[in-house]
Amino acid sequence: MINLTRQDNIHILKMEGEEGNAFDLEFLATLHASLDAVEAETDGPAALLITGSGKAFSVGLNVATVMGYQPEQMTTFDSEIRRLYGRLVNFPLPTIAAVNGHAFAAGALLALACDYRVMREDRGWFCISEVDVGVPIAPDVMAMAQGKLAPQVLRDAVLLGKRFGGPECVDLGIADTACTEESLITTAIELITQLSIKERTIFATLKSTLYASYATALGATENTVKAKAAALQI
Repeated sequence: MINLTRQDNIHILKMEGEEGNAFDLEFLATLHASLDAVEAETDGPAALLITGSGKAFSVGLNVATVMGYQPEQMTTFDSEIRRLYGRLVNFPLPTIAAVNGHAFAAGALLALACDYRVMREDRGWFCISEVDVGVPIAPDVMAMAQGKLAPQVLRDAVLLGKRFGGPECVDLGIADTACTEESLITTAIELITQLSIKERTIFATLKSTLYASYATALGATENTVKAKAAALQI
């Protein structure tokens, strides 16, 4: 489901789940465990690269599974996916999404939660498609999107569910660069390596300030989950 490797000081998290790396509780738990492993194994200069497999970076929710959740499960799912975005926004390392294919809905927001984005120039859509699947976007997650995208771009992305290809994403500031499939990971590594040598404490501090308008709210999601977990152990 998740293949976690390392190339020099770059951690590479490759999503290899079924159904286009669609999110459900099991997949989210695996992603969180992988981020735990990266944080635990990192001491010194490092960075995190997230990519997908096949035709998809991530197509968003595993609708068939998630729509079958009981209310308590749905509450947990909502909390865990927002916690995922919060962890990435506040991650103490530089992060980059190497978008190998389609990034829809929650998958597009996962890419936005990273510091940088590289996309294929020949294939794959970036699409915040919640308007077409009838799924709301939480205020703190919307604040993240507002902080990452230009107002007109976000308007069309959210209200139209517009699909953007790699070159257009670069033109509109959604992605930092577009390249061939063969050079995707290499390009992403080259871009993020120059950041991986930055001193971690000040880098994390500057990120929290840079993203302050939504980092605090999304970070609170993780803190709330931790507080609940601690309470259950008392």
